[in-house]
This record gives sequence, C-alpha cells and structure tokens, in this order.
Amino acid sequence: MPLNAFTPHRPAREPMVNVPRAVVVLIGILVVIHVARLAIGEETDFRVLVDFAFVPARLTVAILPAQLDDVLAAAAARGGQNVLLAQLLLQEGSKLWTLITHAFLHGSWTHLIFNALWLVAFGSPVARRFGAARFFLLAALCAVAGAVFYALFNPYGTIPMIGASGAISGVMAAACRFVFQPGMPWLGHQQGLGEFTPAQSWREILQDRRAMSFIAVWFGVNLVFGVVASPLGLADGGIAWEAHIGGFVAGFLLFPLLDPVARRRR
Repeated sequence: MPLNAFTPHRPAREPMVNVPRAVVVLIGILVVIHVARLAIGEETDFRVLVDFAFVPARLTVAILPAQLDDVLAAAAARGGQNVLLAQLLLQEGSKLWTLITHAFLHGSWTHLIFNALWLVAFGSPVARRFGAARFFLLAALCAVAGAVFYALFNPYGTIPMIGASGAISGVMAAACRFVFQPGMPWLGHQQGLGEFTPAQSWREILQDRRAMSFIAVWFGVNLVFGVVASPLGLADGGIAWEAHIGGFVAGFLLFPLLDPVARRRR
C-alpha cells in the first residue's frame, strides 16, 4: 500500500496577497506605459500628452463651439504661454478618446504607485465579484464620468489632466456597496468572500457606520486636498478632486447595473 495513503490531506495555502488577474494586468499596463513615456524623451512625451491627456476646453468647444473665444480669453487672462498652449490643444479637434486614455497616464512614479496601491486594495474584491470584463467596463465608465465632472467645474481649462484616480475612485465606491457589511473581513480579500454576498441597499449603507465613516473621510480628504491644500501649494501638483468625486459617484450609481450577483437574483 503506498505510503501517501496514510498521509492526511493538507489544504493548499492561500497566498498572502491574492490579487485578481484583471487588477494585475491593469497595473501592468499602467507601469509599461509610464516606463515607455520616460524612455521616449520630453518632446515626444509632450506629443503624447497633447493626443491622450484630457483637456476640458476641448470638450467644451466640441459641445459649444461658440465658447472658443471665451476659452482663449480665459487662457490670456492666465498670462504666459497659456494662449499658445490653448491654441495648440484646440486646433486638432475634440479628441474624445481622451475621456478614457487620460487614465493610462501618470505624472510621476509616486502618482502611479499610490493609484496602484488603491487599485489593489479596492479593485481586488470588485474584480473577483464582477469578473474581468465588467471590472474593466466599470473602470472605463468611471474614468469618463470623472473627466466629464472635471470639465463641468473647469469648462475653459487648457491644462491637461492625467491619472487613473477617477476610475479608481469609482471602483472604491463600488466596493463600498458590499465590503463593509457586518461580518465581512477587511475588504473581503480572502478568496470567495464577498463574491456572492448581496450588495447593501441605500438604506443599509446609510445605517452602516463603517461604510458611512469611510465615505465621509474619503470626501473630506478629497475636498481638503483639492480645495485647500492644492491652491496653497501644500500638495504635489494640482489634484483633480472634481474627477475623483465624479468617478466615485458614477461607481456608486453604476454598481447595481453591473453587479452579476444582483442580476442572478432577479
């Protein structure tokens, strides 16, 4: 009789960091793009920003062409090279694909690393619950929503906006719908937890202290850094807090439309 017939079965160990493939792939794409931008030189990278970063004024002029003069007047009021920059950015059309492509560009390694960490923390439970296709769709829609919301607050803005923060904010909002339920471990990172748990209703979220505390702190931090720290020069570069909020609201509202658990229970 073989020796292993008496050997008790040992369950496979769970990895310490269990990140879904969709999240790993997305982070990998962001890293590859950033490395490529560092390698191509400043002049070529400036062209990348012109073609793929989101510029609110381009969306404004695409929807309301009569606003072109107002955009140029706002650029002139800021002085310096802003008029030339505005003319350069506007002369090639709306570039509507930048509503999404801006999310693949980052201003620095710090910017990218922080977004990657948030994506691992909050994207993992959402990716496991949604699957890769729905996860990528949610991120894309939240990136678009973040850009549109940013444009609503900065309709004449000609400074390119980049970063995946709007998309990640939407993923964070989606995670809020189910990871803070009573008895759920921190963000449900164990394999299988949270995948089939029904999402909380609006009323349940309002009564959930953990969920409401997180949402309150999230909005508070974004408003403080966006409205106070950035204008005073206390933050590293401009923070597009409007895009963060737009993405968060979109993720929160889109969750029930994309949630496969809710669809299976109908």
